[in-house]
Amino acid sequence: MRPSRRTILLAVPTAVAGAIGGAWWARGSGDAAAPAPIPSEGGGPAGPTGGVTTPTGAGAAVVPDGPAAVTRTTFHSAARGQVVSMVVVSPVVGSVDGLPLCLVLHGRGDDAPRAVTLLGLDTALADAARTGTAPPFVAVTVDGSEAYWHPRASGDDPERMILTEILPRLADQGLRTTRFAAIGWSMGGYGALLLAQRHPDLVTAVAASSPALWRAYGASAPGAFDSATDFAAHQVLGEPPAPGVTYRIDCGQSDPFYAVSRQAASELAATEQGFGPGGHDPVYWRAALPAQLAFVGRALAPTAPPPRPTAG
Repeated sequence: MRPSRRTILLAVPTAVAGAIGGAWWARGSGDAAAPAPIPSEGGGPAGPTGGVTTPTGAGAAVVPDGPAAVTRTTFHSAARGQVVSMVVVSPVVGSVDGLPLCLVLHGRGDDAPRAVTLLGLDTALADAARTGTAPPFVAVTVDGSEAYWHPRASGDDPERMILTEILPRLADQGLRTTRFAAIGWSMGGYGALLLAQRHPDLVTAVAASSPALWRAYGASAPGAFDSATDFAAHQVLGEPPAPGVTYRIDCGQSDPFYAVSRQAASELAATEQGFGPGGHDPVYWRAALPAQLAFVGRALAPTAPPPRPTAG
């Protein structure tokens, strides 16, 4: 039998990776029963061995040696009118019942699978959980195309996809979705900030790298907004922090979004920020990721301590 269009094999799974990736997903998502493991950022099999035991809000979990298990599934999104990918990065072996969630929103020109490799997310998330830098949580990337993570006049609505399609699928698998964190860079950094602004009842923390923000519609990137009205309705700059949301903003000093990122960090009362050397590129975003994972991990902990202020 030919494989389903909805489950695309990107690498030959090992027995360990297949068991880890397939087991947590096969509880009735309505999508592919056994999503395909994809290669780790380092090029090895997607799936870890060995490891340490670490406490979680739901008890204890084994965080194996090596990169986190990475699985991809696809489904037709009614909200977006197209087939989309969702990639789940789990640092623990077996069940993810009760584990917190962090959504990872990609930048313009990227997609869900590339988000993992571009950041080295599988390696960074496993390292954070294994070393205790952050309590174990699951990171999930989703396809947003170039819609800038908000409803568009074309009918493409990545925000509705997250709320009505992604979160229910993840909740069905046992993840804690009532309050989650969001990380993003460039277009995705803007999207993460916007999601928190529009849904502070759901988002508890945001870490944004080089968020694509503009002070005026005329200065925005072509295609980012449908009109000046659309731009005004989905503005982040000039807005106060969303109630109950904590923020971390990072941006390199050579990035074209440096000045607006500093403005956003001030207006949103970011409790953590990083504004050192760097540009608008994956090298900077990778360098910022470990501190961002630690930040959202603290926010997602069952009894989260107050965020630790850092100098910019």
